[in-house]
Amino acid sequence: MSADPQPLTIGGLLLRAARERAEHEYVVTPTDRLTYAEAERRSAVAARRLLGAGVGKGARVGLFFTNDTEWITWWLAVSRIGALAVPLSTLYAPAEIGKVLRLADVGLLVAPTRVLRIDVAERLEAALGGLAGQRAGRLALPAAPYLRRVALTGPSDRPWATSWDVPGEDDVPGQDGEGAGLVPPEVLAAVENEVTPADLAIMIHTSGSTADPKGVLHTHGTIVRQTSTWPAAVRSIAGTGMAPRILCAMPFFWIGGILAATGALHEPATLLVLPRLEAGGGLDLAERERANGVVGWPAFTQQLREHPTFPSRDLSSAPMLTDGPLDLAMKDVPDSFPIHRSLTESGGGFAFTDIAIVDEAGNPVPAGETGELLIRGVGAMAGYNKRERADVFDADGWYHTGDRVYRLAGDPRLFYVGRATELIKAAGANVSPLEVQAVVESFDDVAQCVVLGLEHPSRGEEVCAVVVAAGGLDLESLASRAREQLSSYKVPTRWILATSAQIPTLPSGKLNRRLLQSLITDGTLK
Repeated sequence: MSADPQPLTIGGLLLRAARERAEHEYVVTPTDRLTYAEAERRSAVAARRLLGAGVGKGARVGLFFTNDTEWITWWLAVSRIGALAVPLSTLYAPAEIGKVLRLADVGLLVAPTRVLRIDVAERLEAALGGLAGQRAGRLALPAAPYLRRVALTGPSDRPWATSWDVPGEDDVPGQDGEGAGLVPPEVLAAVENEVTPADLAIMIHTSGSTADPKGVLHTHGTIVRQTSTWPAAVRSIAGTGMAPRILCAMPFFWIGGILAATGALHEPATLLVLPRLEAGGGLDLAERERANGVVGWPAFTQQLREHPTFPSRDLSSAPMLTDGPLDLAMKDVPDSFPIHRSLTESGGGFAFTDIAIVDEAGNPVPAGETGELLIRGVGAMAGYNKRERADVFDADGWYHTGDRVYRLAGDPRLFYVGRATELIKAAGANVSPLEVQAVVESFDDVAQCVVLGLEHPSRGEEVCAVVVAAGGLDLESLASRAREQLSSYKVPTRWILATSAQIPTLPSGKLNRRLLQSLITDGTLK
């Protein structure tokens, strides 16, 4: 570890990483490798191009890339010049792309010509009415009124598109027809000196209770501080003292991927990433690159384990992938509740976040008792885009998460009971789905379990368990064993046997709880 002071900007972290461990691999994909030195070089050239195009501090730059080295390059470039990165999900439908470009006031969108099977130009024309009749660099669209330029990182025949790539060092500053040539390196260095921890770094869009996605704003200082514990956390998950080589199954355009991309700048770590999250490709990459861990949602780990080639793979470098719990948040927990996975609003961690756990009256609860999680401080978000502070935080500066958690005396970890809206009210008693799931998944003949509440005429709600078998499974025996470990009101009164493919997930890999309830209600699953 370096004795230098901890950099508190993303660009500062990158420069230190490139200086101290230049040739260590930072990101590896099935087709590319990026060392820290190469990440610094490529992003420096891209940053000089951005500056040459008039992009500066505070400018809102949309990034529409899948998980690859190109995303890393442009995200680092945007961060280095103090602009605000706005990652767009490549899973968005055209209407969603248009909505986020408008809500986020994006002025420049950078994208490849293709994202997997998506023709990006066609997708953007579907997202933005009237785009096809526009001229490059002079966009003027009521549907996205701040958008002035779309830069595609490859050749395009669209008159509205500016063609950019990551150019070579011999490009002449300011000499292309768009006025988007490279500024001199000394200008980039001067710009980087003006980027501070207080500057906004990223806007992450997350779904919530509102019709429009919420843009969560984080500063450089928050993102850097909150990811400083990431290397130690993944080493603990992997059970190794070695530099992590982690199969990262979290998209870079959401908080989990951003945590990994920034966290791996703090200490030597290698992210193994896939443009498309697919079990066979993930196993190929993990085996070839000797992964020693995986970071992703339990559904993807289950897909890896169910892949027909899994038994024949050499995954000896990653014992947690073969023998660890399906849900890594259940590793070394004292009870039946997982460790809190953290929040988008807390920059993905709680290390530098003030925390309170309160009852319905707002009073602190004692250790071991469940209450609502409140957060504030330098580790919390700066706020929501286009929302006044008073609409987001209470009078004392607390953000009310809605998460039900508890802490144990002498243990700094938070244990997650569930969202207040996910608790099952069975005959007047609160039941945590996570507690029941943990008990059922502890049985050897169960590969996966999802617990949810279903409407019931007399009980209000009944506890339902959807179970994926790990072999021969007798549901009557399963119910009997559950009764031995759970209070009677917590034991599922309805059991459904399903395959993992029948349990719906969101594009992020999270459980699609609402759709699962619908499939049970309409009789698709029974």
